[in-house]
Amino acid sequence: MSRFSTTGGEGLFLVVSAPSGTGKTTICREVMKMYPGLRFSTSYTSRPPRPGEVNGRDYFFVSREEFEAMACRGEFVEWAENYGQLYGTAVSVLDAYVEDKRDVILDVDPRGAKAIKARYPDAVFVFILPPSLDELKNRLKNRGHEDEEALKRRFGNAVAEMGEVVWYDYVVFNDTLPEAVDLLRAIYLAEKNRRSRRKADIEKLIIDRR
Repeated sequence: MSRFSTTGGEGLFLVVSAPSGTGKTTICREVMKMYPGLRFSTSYTSRPPRPGEVNGRDYFFVSREEFEAMACRGEFVEWAENYGQLYGTAVSVLDAYVEDKRDVILDVDPRGAKAIKARYPDAVFVFILPPSLDELKNRLKNRGHEDEEALKRRFGNAVAEMGEVVWYDYVVFNDTLPEAVDLLRAIYLAEKNRRSRRKADIEKLIIDRR
């Protein structure tokens, strides 16, 4: 095992938040390509599957009625409604990741991240920011599928979300994709090798030397 390792030790929850248009999903996917043991947490959703999506891999697809029943039973650590569809992270899914010592990225908004922090305080929280507000506005416009009013609303929501950055552990500015990927990768490696997470490996090494 490499001493600068992504294996062994405890599993890691890497909670990543960002406003729309910052490239969060692309950055996370690029880091996951480098580390096969790192994956997105699988969320529940009430929306129908898109072409190519697989139940249990991309999402757990359920009806709106079933989702709402799960929420009423307190089965989600966090959930939200986005553009008419429900999305949530199940406690049972995260507890299984902990039990299996899995490394997962959780892609959630700041409200969801706070709920995760309350239940899993050892998680690591990363906020991805655009290089500037002007650049964020340009990126949102370049998506090209919303009218001016919708763009204003999305931009306003993005600016409001950025106010939550003050309680996150790390910040990544997405000036360029390669730099942002390197920064998130560095955070992941550093946190995987934090002494408290490698305690069992350290103790084994000491025992083996006796």
